[in-house]
Amino acid sequence: MTYPTRTNIALNVIGICGTLEKKSANVTNGCGAVTASLRYIPAQMLVIQDACQKYACACTVRTATKPTQPIEKSTASASVLAHVIVSKLADHLPIHRQAKIMKRFGVEIPDQTMCGWMSQSADLLAPLYGKLKDFVFASKVVGTDDTPVKVLDSELLHARKGRIWPYMGDRDHPAVIYDYTPTRERAGPESFLKNYRGYLQADAYVAYDSFFTNPERGLVEVACWAHGRRHIYKALELDPARMGSVLAYIAQLYAVEKRARNFGIYGDALRLLREQTSAPVIQKLFEYLVKIKDALLPKSETGKAVSYLLVNWTALTRYLEDGDLPIDNNRTERSLRGVALGRRNWTFFGSDRGGKTFAILRSFIASCELLKLDPFEWLRDVLARIPTHSIQQLDQLLPHAWAAARA
Repeated sequence: MTYPTRTNIALNVIGICGTLEKKSANVTNGCGAVTASLRYIPAQMLVIQDACQKYACACTVRTATKPTQPIEKSTASASVLAHVIVSKLADHLPIHRQAKIMKRFGVEIPDQTMCGWMSQSADLLAPLYGKLKDFVFASKVVGTDDTPVKVLDSELLHARKGRIWPYMGDRDHPAVIYDYTPTRERAGPESFLKNYRGYLQADAYVAYDSFFTNPERGLVEVACWAHGRRHIYKALELDPARMGSVLAYIAQLYAVEKRARNFGIYGDALRLLREQTSAPVIQKLFEYLVKIKDALLPKSETGKAVSYLLVNWTALTRYLEDGDLPIDNNRTERSLRGVALGRRNWTFFGSDRGGKTFAILRSFIASCELLKLDPFEWLRDVLARIPTHSIQQLDQLLPHAWAAARA
């Protein structure tokens, strides 16, 4: 990690035989000692006043226009909005804690005001959110999953559970987009994926089954070996001999993937590598599962684990057909870590609208993180530019395009 540095030249006044002698640390020629220390400078909130001057001549009077604000008639600049959004959705700091921090350096902003800023920022970024969705769904394979989040409901005495669904782009489309639904019903992902055609990688959630039964729908199922391995690992303690053997086969499959990553093998080269090394292991594992299946109780942990693999075998082995298909859905699952960390701090959404606001803003935060961009810098720049930006050139503001232009 690097820090901005400042060199202080220390002047030591030493009394020698009644005289004063000055000794300095000379940084230029290497004499003396240089020590470094970190100094914290508290944040500042500045008030910028825009003076709109009025000019007149014999024929007309004109008044200068003030700079465009992201939110009309709001005191929040793009930098303030970016700070609130990043603090909430990247640093997982609830709004009420942000308000307490701001109060310490002399600025009092109501929680409701900052919540409104986030909602209005999401509305402002909604057209760009649509462009991000198009970019992600241009992928050959899209990974998806879901996680619950508590949602307040005025009609209930308790919080109910809403759902956040991430949709992860492939290697050529480094972005992730989130969707919020009030329930876990099939209608949510079915509507969001309406225009997507290609490979869909997910767990064996039954709501997805109907997506793949109709060939005209254009979706091809790719299952996740990490999910299958978890079922086997869960049964390991009950049957260490047989489940240990299954885990050993799966470990061989992952060893091939690790080798490919280490040597930068992708695409058709990876397909050939899998055909030569992974396919024989897959065949041996299938024969072993069929062999032990009849000896297991169907409703036992071991029986359910083996059944999971065999029922989803076609989807599990589909990754052998194309080197662009990943062996598991771990990239998508990692995109849910930010949601899991956040809900432990801010606890719940205030409404379904709050869930939609989260989905839009978190999509851009997570996409910036995927590209190793500073989400604050991206938001500060984009929120300042988007009110006057051409709708036909919105793609230029997407994180990957923004990063390429900066580079």
